[in-house]
Amino acid sequence: MTDKKTNNLKETFKSVGAAFFGVQSNKNRERDFNQGKLSHFIIAGLIGVLIFIASLVAVVSLVLPG
Repeated sequence: MTDKKTNNLKETFKSVGAAFFGVQSNKNRERDFNQGKLSHFIIAGLIGVLIFIASLVAVVSLVLPG
C-alpha cells in the first residue's frame, strides 16, 4: 500500500512538472483527472512554484553584482 501512495505522489509531481513545461500527454492528463486528488496537485503545484521562485532569486543574485 505504501508503494501505491509513493507512486501516486511521484506521478503527481511528474504531472505537475510536465504541466509547468506544457508537455503533458493527453493520456496522462486523463489519468490525472480520473485518479488524482485535487489537494495533491495543489500542494505539488505550490512546491513547484516555490522552487521556481527560489531558483530565479538564486540566479539573479548570482548574476547581479552584490
